[in-house]
Amino acid sequence: MAITAPRGTQDFLPEQTAEWQLLERKIRQICSLYGFGEIRTPLFESTELFLRGIGETTDVVTKEMYTFNDRGGRSMTLRPENTASVVRAFLEHKLYGDPQVHKFYYMGPMFRHDRPQAGRYRQFNQFGVEEIGSRDPAVDAEIIAMAFQLFRELGLTDLDLHLNSVGCPKCRPVYRQKLIEFYADKKDMLCDDCKARLDKNPLRVLDCKEEGCKQASVGVPELTDNLCDDCRDHFTKVQQYLTAVGIPFTLDPRLVRGLDYYTNTAFEIMYAPLGAQSTVCGGGRYDGLIEEVGGPSTPGIGFAIGMERLLLTLKEQGLLPPPQRKRPVFIVALGDAAKTAAFTIQQQLREKGIYAEIDLMGRSMKGQMKSANKLEADYTVIIGEDELAGGQVQVRDMNTKEQLSIPMNGIIEYMETHKKG
Repeated sequence: MAITAPRGTQDFLPEQTAEWQLLERKIRQICSLYGFGEIRTPLFESTELFLRGIGETTDVVTKEMYTFNDRGGRSMTLRPENTASVVRAFLEHKLYGDPQVHKFYYMGPMFRHDRPQAGRYRQFNQFGVEEIGSRDPAVDAEIIAMAFQLFRELGLTDLDLHLNSVGCPKCRPVYRQKLIEFYADKKDMLCDDCKARLDKNPLRVLDCKEEGCKQASVGVPELTDNLCDDCRDHFTKVQQYLTAVGIPFTLDPRLVRGLDYYTNTAFEIMYAPLGAQSTVCGGGRYDGLIEEVGGPSTPGIGFAIGMERLLLTLKEQGLLPPPQRKRPVFIVALGDAAKTAAFTIQQQLREKGIYAEIDLMGRSMKGQMKSANKLEADYTVIIGEDELAGGQVQVRDMNTKEQLSIPMNGIIEYMETHKKG
């Protein structure tokens, strides 16, 4: 049997990676506008980091992590998300000693043993941002505005921001107890996962998509009605900032997100044309995460975007422009001596920043010209015995079909003057 890529993974061939590069350039441009710098963390970390950072009751930890023991017997996990890794790096490099707002962004692969489906893979790529160091509600609004600007500049305009506050350690325990009491006589309606969650993390029941759990949640107390004064004031100010910059939102009291570390603001951005699977971005505030991982009390907020899903969305909506193909100078060589000269010219052009190619398949002149056409060369340089003897080369403009003879030692200067890209 032929060896194939593991289930839930995929290869990206050059034409596909050109699409990725378009998206990555736009992301880097937006991040630069907002003052975010790139951070790159290891693909695997100590399993303890994710147990403490993500939470032991989450589906990611209980069902989806790729965990293994290394040769030293240490438990390691391929990163299922990157916020915990960024926080670990923030602490390890003692960035908390510099009292300012720290802005990070990342792009790269994550790993979850999930059921593969359209736009969702076991090795998948995320773009995300983390803004650490300030509790100011303007920070919450800033990163939401950043995500909106990215989507709008990519052409996604039918966006719906769902917004909620999940409270803080002061007010959430009171609400947690209300949930336990509310579901006490409805346990039989809950799925097995939610029965297990009820005592440990009842907020996760609100996020369950199972029909029985949805029915059991009818009439459930709303978290926004149980916020403390500080959380209510923070949430109000976030809404004011978003309104001020013209970002519409829908208050969604059932929105809790899937990870345990969220506090205060939680949000998702939906793109309506996608239908049921419409979420293209999710994030929130995690003011207790850094302390949970072993650092000083430090606020933070972030979001993540699945890049495969975003690319699929852009393609389905016809919003992904075709990558612009770079057009080479193709040097046609007839004979061994001519090929040596062609190879030399090719290298000289490349050293001047000009894309150049020669034939590497031993083709005839006709075959080489076909190759030049296939590569959409805008110039061909033809070298044969006569050209070598006379110190001249034939240059053909493949767009106008004009051909002229120029000195061989002037070809580099000619292309520097005439080659557009």
